[in-house]
Amino acid sequence: MAKPALTLYLAAPRGFCAGVDRAIKIVEMALEKWGAPVYVRHEIVHNKYVVDDLRGKGAVFVEDLDDCPDDRPVIFSAHGVPKAVPAEAARREMVYVDATCPLVSKVHIEAERHHQNGLQMIMIGHAGHPETVGTMGQLPDGKVLLVETVQDVATVQVRDPEKLAFVTQTTLSVDDTADIVAALQARFPGIVGPHKEDICYATTNRQDAVKAMAPKCDAMLVVGAPNSSNSRRLVEVGARAGCGYAQLVQRATDIDWRALQGISTLGITAGASAPEVLINEVIDAFRDRFNVTIEQVVTAEENVEFKVPRVLRIPA
Repeated sequence: MAKPALTLYLAAPRGFCAGVDRAIKIVEMALEKWGAPVYVRHEIVHNKYVVDDLRGKGAVFVEDLDDCPDDRPVIFSAHGVPKAVPAEAARREMVYVDATCPLVSKVHIEAERHHQNGLQMIMIGHAGHPETVGTMGQLPDGKVLLVETVQDVATVQVRDPEKLAFVTQTTLSVDDTADIVAALQARFPGIVGPHKEDICYATTNRQDAVKAMAPKCDAMLVVGAPNSSNSRRLVEVGARAGCGYAQLVQRATDIDWRALQGISTLGITAGASAPEVLINEVIDAFRDRFNVTIEQVVTAEENVEFKVPRVLRIPA
């Protein structure tokens, strides 16, 4: 029986960003330099396949510094950590490597600078997300106010409306964040924002590609993890941009084939922490069932690269 025809639109850019690439490389280089085990505080990036692969090479993932022995290296995840964490590692004389994405570190520096200049900080982010916890943890407890929605802006209690600044999580929906920023600026006209927006280039580029692709697609799949903020935002952006069925899948085994019966066009993209091997696995699953024609939807070229910390570039 002839397979049904399917036009598969592949978003570009998709998948790994420079910060994720660097974080994975940091764990691999640490294992080469110091041998196993190397401890990693929190998932290095939010992707089960990547974490399992590194675990197989000798990385041990823990949620707390208390779970790490003093005599083994520890790596802090790409999402960033509160200031208290490296301070405690230093107090215990541990060898530690910070794999925080440089674009998250930029937000940390901004928050500190505004605080030193006497401005109260507001953070736009998701409560409990490790990046939000890490950024808020750059300042003393209670010094950063969190807003998650436009509604939160109406009720937030500030010390002095004339002395405010805001930062944002790097993986938010560009459009939702623009609405929250507009609400903050309407309520607090003097509020100081970032020089250049905090949402990172990779998040913005992946959302732009989805916006370009979604109207052409009967259905759209985002390869990514359920705890990945940027992946979940891609699903929301796809649905909002006109795709009737937008779904998150961790890998090919998660595809709901019944929901995809009768489609003739499909969009595929991936969150910034999803490896290309999983995207290819999903494409192969469609090739098994359909006569697939692939069309790339290119909205940007990415050539950003971040150096790994110096400690890993010098021999042991």
